[in-house]
Amino acid sequence: FDYSGSQAIKALRESGVQSIVINPNIATVQTSSGYADRVYFLPVTPEFVTEVIMREKPDGIMCTFGGQTALNCAVKLNEQGVFEKYNVRVLGTPIQAIITTEDRELFAKAVDFCGYKVAESSCCSSVEEAVEAARQIGFPVLVRAAFALGGLGSGFAADEQEVRALVQQALVNSPQVIVDKSLKGWKELEYEVVRDASNNCITVCNMENFDPMGIHTGDSIVIAPSQTLTNEEYFRLRECALKVVRHLGVVGECNIQYAVDPHSQEFRIIEVNARLSRSSALASKATGYPLAYVAAKLALGSDLVSLRNSVTRVTTACFEPSLDYVVAKVPRWDLRKFTSVDPAVGSCMKSVGEVMSIGRTFEETIQKALRMVDESCNGFEAERFDQELVHRGVACTVEPVKAELQKPSPTRIWSIAKAYELGMSVEEVHQLTRIDRWFLSKLHHIHSIKQSLKSMDYQDLSANADLLREAKRCGFADRQIARELRGQESAQTLSSVMVGRGALGTQTYAGGRVREEHVRCLRKSLGVCPFVKQIDTLAAEFPAETNYLYLTYSGVENDIELAGQSGRLTRMEGSPVHQQSSEVGEKRSPTKESARSSRIVVLGCGPYRIGSSVEFDWCSVSCIKTLRALGHEAIVINCNPETVSTDFDESDRLYFEELSHETVLDIAESE
Repeated sequence: FDYSGSQAIKALRESGVQSIVINPNIATVQTSSGYADRVYFLPVTPEFVTEVIMREKPDGIMCTFGGQTALNCAVKLNEQGVFEKYNVRVLGTPIQAIITTEDRELFAKAVDFCGYKVAESSCCSSVEEAVEAARQIGFPVLVRAAFALGGLGSGFAADEQEVRALVQQALVNSPQVIVDKSLKGWKELEYEVVRDASNNCITVCNMENFDPMGIHTGDSIVIAPSQTLTNEEYFRLRECALKVVRHLGVVGECNIQYAVDPHSQEFRIIEVNARLSRSSALASKATGYPLAYVAAKLALGSDLVSLRNSVTRVTTACFEPSLDYVVAKVPRWDLRKFTSVDPAVGSCMKSVGEVMSIGRTFEETIQKALRMVDESCNGFEAERFDQELVHRGVACTVEPVKAELQKPSPTRIWSIAKAYELGMSVEEVHQLTRIDRWFLSKLHHIHSIKQSLKSMDYQDLSANADLLREAKRCGFADRQIARELRGQESAQTLSSVMVGRGALGTQTYAGGRVREEHVRCLRKSLGVCPFVKQIDTLAAEFPAETNYLYLTYSGVENDIELAGQSGRLTRMEGSPVHQQSSEVGEKRSPTKESARSSRIVVLGCGPYRIGSSVEFDWCSVSCIKTLRALGHEAIVINCNPETVSTDFDESDRLYFEELSHETVLDIAESE
């Protein structure tokens, strides 16, 4: 939400509107000098906000950029008549639309009016009322608190006793409890929707949860765009999203979440967040569409047709992004720091951060993301789950693996790798996890490549460039490949392994254990190098102009001119060489050659975790701004979509990539 607030402030300043921020979080970028005109380090509560309104006498208020905290505060201020008393206009989505989406009964009526269904549910204000509702709906049920943050006080109940325990906890956090019919096992999808006051409405991004229903979206691996929907299903859900959002009267950005039955045409609307949510930052970075910036402009009265997309620079804000790549979000947990915490993942969010990876194949993207979220991890590997079992003091057999597959936890993705290693099939894993077979088959492909690498030594791989190329296309890191290869007592130095000047981090293999620098040396000698691609969401209708970049091995040319390659588009083995003219290069480059004195790489903070959070993003942003002010070109490498440092206008170039030895070396060589 620091990201969304910062973009809103930029939009206000650009429109000549004075901004006043109320936020007690001193580590945020939005409270730094150079952003808002005034900052009040006060709690976001009705009492303190009322005091600021009395003092500042603002013309309007924006309450959809600060998450559930800001939203709940605005609803209370509206109930108390503060906005009406001091003539403050709520900008963007009307308060009544917010109340409709938060109150389950009102929301169910609105959805029914549009001709769609929500999950069977009942709103309750007492324990006995909730128990009776659960009996009528039928067990199992999902119990959750209304107006709650991150699924606080929610959980699944299989009997009356569990309902009573959950409701007592939920009523502490909220005056209203919602008892829902459980849709565990259904697919969960999400659409990010933008609407203006003129009723223009578009879907910016659709995302699919890797895990089935039953896990909070914040704790689920999320893939964008959706991979397992048919074209018919995609457009049916899109049509539903536009219809519901228009009926609710949202002005700005919102998201709508669905549960889709994988065995029929049935689907249910889970909820609509009539505000920027956690996933808005992800969707914005995944598509190159500045959601928060556009939402702020729409709140000020602009419309999607006249508003330009400040990232693409050539389309209006009414242009729906079209992705030629795949994005994965993987959450970061730090549950090991709390010995008494239940490690199970469910409807109550427990993760503390997340990463976003970009690639041209699902395999490439998911492996990059798993390394981003845990630097000690090599990718999709069984060894990571072995370490977890050792930590728990459990023997490594089939039974604990099956138990892990059935009960979601932070290490379930690696337990799938262990299951494949133990000989379990895609179908067996699907029956235990209910994860879509498409995802599981792609993960099994990674396992198959790993098995092929295990049967080889360095000399074998040097003679099999196709396998090395396929491994890199499927996201294998150099250190991951090195770990799988068998060592040799001695190895004859091959002429094909000699690399030219400037090959950083390489070393010729001469026997013994294979290391990362040996694999790097081999792949460079074979011409297996990554290509730099732009986040191009224009479906080739217009030239891409973005400075959002990523590396991939599934390409034939770089999208931009790179200083380290003298304008020549590098190539994979077997693809034609294209000489790029300076004219074409100038058109394609997101940053034209400037008179900046030097180019400096700024390494970002990676995923938020306990001990490293938003304050380090503040450090990155401050560093970038100072470098640019001094005339240097700032190149940022980061993988955290929640940060301001990964915003479209903060740096000269942004690489959404791993903060790893291999990747940083590749970028350094290119730049």
